[in-house]
Formats: sequence, C-alpha cells, structure tokens
Amino acid sequence: MKKSIIAIGAFLFLTGWVIRDNVMATTPVELYDQVWRLVNLKYVDQTNNSQNWNKWRHKYDNKIKTNEDAYVAINTMVASLNDPYTKFLDPKEFAEETSSIKGSLKGIGIQIGVKDGKLMVIAPIEDTPAEKAGLLADDEILEIDGVSTKGITVDKAADKIRGKEGTTVNLLIKRKDCEPKVYTVTRAEIEIKSISQKTPIEVKIPDDLCYIRLSSFISRNAAKEFGDILNNSANKKGFIIDLRSNPGGLLTNAIYISDMFLNGGTIVSTVDRDGYKETQRASNTVYTRKPVVVLINKGSASASEIFSGAMKDNHRAVIIGEQSFGKGLVQEINKLPYEAGINITIQKYLTPNGTDINKKGITPDIKVELTEENVKNKDDVQLKKAIEVLTKMTNGQSIATQY
Repeated sequence: MKKSIIAIGAFLFLTGWVIRDNVMATTPVELYDQVWRLVNLKYVDQTNNSQNWNKWRHKYDNKIKTNEDAYVAINTMVASLNDPYTKFLDPKEFAEETSSIKGSLKGIGIQIGVKDGKLMVIAPIEDTPAEKAGLLADDEILEIDGVSTKGITVDKAADKIRGKEGTTVNLLIKRKDCEPKVYTVTRAEIEIKSISQKTPIEVKIPDDLCYIRLSSFISRNAAKEFGDILNNSANKKGFIIDLRSNPGGLLTNAIYISDMFLNGGTIVSTVDRDGYKETQRASNTVYTRKPVVVLINKGSASASEIFSGAMKDNHRAVIIGEQSFGKGLVQEINKLPYEAGINITIQKYLTPNGTDINKKGITPDIKVELTEENVKNKDDVQLKKAIEVLTKMTNGQSIATQY
C-alpha cells in the first residue's frame, strides 16, 4: 500500500516530500537496483545530469555483499546527479527524518553542539524535561551517564542522551562560574513545536499586534498550531509572521497556512519531468483579512518561499527582510527495505505569478539587512521595521515598498 505526503524543505529538511513505500528488494544488490530504477523513473531531470544513467545499473553487482556495501554504492551513484537534495538515507537517517515529520521524538528536549571541542547545550526546548530540570543554554556537558564526553561527536552524544520514555539520563554539567553538577533527567516523548510567539531578540511587540515565529513547516502539527493562534487573536489588528531562517518542511503546511489568509487565487504550481503542471488554489474561506507582514532572510527556504511567494504575488502581505535562499525543487521520500529511504527531486515549483525562484529566491518588498553589528548589539532592525510598517497598515496608511 502506498502512502503519500507532499513536503517542501531546504538544506536541513531537504525539499518536498511525498512518502512512498517501496519494499520489494530482498537482497543488498536488489536494494541498489531498486534505487537505480526509482531515480531512472522519477528524477526531474530526464538526462540525469547529462549522463548515461544505464552505466550505473550493474556497476557494483559483484561488489555488493552486505547492506553497508549497498549504501556506499548507492551514495556514489546518487552523488553523480550533483543534486544535494536527492539523497540516500540509511536506517538511522530515515528514522530521524520520520520523527521530524511526526513532530515528536524520545529524549529530554535539548539542542546540542560541539564548540571548541566541548559538548554544549545550545538551548533547551520549551516545556520539556531538560528545561524543567534546569538545563540552560551554554551549559557544558562533561559526562553522560558517567562517561566523559571528551572527543565525542554530536551524533554519538545524541544517541546516548535519547532513550526509552520513562528512563533517566545523568548529565554532568559545568556552568560558568559554578562547580560541576549532575542533573538527572527523565526521558519523555518530546513534541517538536514549530511555532513560538517569543521574539528571537528582545523586542517589545505592541499589544494590538500579533507576532508569530514559524521555525519550520516540517511538523504535521504546524498548521493546526498556526490556526489556533489566529483563532485566539480576534483582538489583534495585524500579524507579523517571522520566517527568518526557516528551512522549509511539509508542502501541505505551506498550502494550509497560505489558505488561511487568501480568499481564492493560486498558492503554488508544480511542474514534473514531463512538463505536467499542477496548480494548488486557495479556497474562499479565510481565517483573517487583517494586515500581514512577513519577515524573510537568506535562510528562509522552500516551504517558506512558497508561503512568502503566495502572499506576495496575491498582494496579501508586505514582505520585509533579505533575499530568500532560492529553493524551488520538490522531493519525494521513498521508503526502502531495511528501514532505509531515498529523497528524489521530482518537481520544480512556481509562485502564483509563474516565477521560478530556484537559485534566485523571493525578493522582499522592503529590503532590510540585519548586520553582524545589529546581532552583536541585539538590535533586530528587521523586526522593528516590520512593527513600523504593520502599525502604519493597521492605521490605514499607504506603504512605500521600495526603500
């Protein structure tokens, strides 16, 4: 049985997703051949990057003995497409991607990274066991369950911290100007929230305006969370939607959220390898007709660009910030045997005006650059401009969109 979910993403989340079950292969060689056939059938560029795709079909037949052999061979073959968004996923990578789409994972709810050879807490996720236990950004994790983290990779650390719901993990934490302390944290199912109403830099939002920060479109819960905020904002005069550094996610979320603001009209069109064009249109039912400002930057990609493009081309919002990333391709996630998968670029997409933004991006109506000096001084000039513009819009003033 085939299951389909379309999605769009960018660097971290890849791009457009249609999840399909492809579980016919029973040996590593058959797995390799199955991937070859899927790319041959579905890849958006029928020339497969101007190469003879047939040369790959039996190239490794006598060399593939194990699943690991197949994974290496598949990665080599797929790399020849020179497409960073068409990517083979081993079982671990595929499980992580699936968890992201479901919007939950088993763990304690922290983002971690390695800085100067030290394992650090980047930030605890809001309302999770990590936050409740008192972990803070910039905490150094010296040990995990009594084992030193010296030289550990982020992936290995994440594997040790994650675990079965209800079990505990002991973290030896070094905080600036404090003695090391052990924090015992109970693992739980963590809901990955895509939406926050907290500003990234402390900026006072006027009481009559609603600020919504959408960090990704990947969680299946994102559209519902967004709709709930709109439903609870009847007393607000306008909306600031912050998509800065939002790498993308589910196409369905981009369509649903666009539809909340648009009274008819085109949201996005997709074009496949045969030139077939399919257009997604908005319904005539809207959540709100109040003024909207959308914030974007060079990290806003894919589904963020679909939403921004729909709002811009339909003259529904003023777009403020910097040129977006320029990710105009759609991927299909194919589920493979042995719990592996492959993301294949199958379509490109166009904004309502028919614009192909791939490698170009969305041009803001009002360009405002956030410099390193701004960041250093915690001066969010883009958000301040959004507040200024939206306040004028809610007061009925005209907006000049070329600064």
